[in-house]
Amino acid sequence: DKKFLAVNCAAIPHDLMESQLFGHRRGAFTGADREQPGLFASVGEGIVFLDEISELATGTQAKLLRAIEQKEVLPVGATDPVSVKCRIIAASNRDLAKEVDGGRFREDLFYRLNVVSIQLPPLRERRDDIPELVEFFLAKHSREMGKRLSGVDNSTMRLLMAATWRGNVRELENAIER
Repeated sequence: DKKFLAVNCAAIPHDLMESQLFGHRRGAFTGADREQPGLFASVGEGIVFLDEISELATGTQAKLLRAIEQKEVLPVGATDPVSVKCRIIAASNRDLAKEVDGGRFREDLFYRLNVVSIQLPPLRERRDDIPELVEFFLAKHSREMGKRLSGVDNSTMRLLMAATWRGNVRELENAIER
């Protein structure tokens, strides 16, 4: 019943990420014509999902660590911190432990985030999920396109089950949409 915001860390330029997450004050930088609370404050007690967290710049990683530990953020251009109560879920298509070993991800942030770790195998290793995903995506895209689709025939399902799905669930969804 609380707000959920997903943030694609790979899609936001590094120089805008801090402002996006933590907010900014009016006049903090060129173009900051009004105060912006940032996602951590605007979600309240909800959840911020940081997708592709491995793409965060090192400086932003340090500020994120502080936000998690202190439960407060310092908006760009502000002198007083803002208390935040949100929960954080993070995901990456990279092995973050290897990123830490390679010096590309902060070790302290890794351990702070790694409270509950869920390893999701690629779709090709969990083929039993394919029929249910096909059904879900058919229903979703049928609604969006205003079409009545009830399922796929057995030969199509065999093809879908045999595919390698290098793009995982996204590739399967695109195939169903096509």
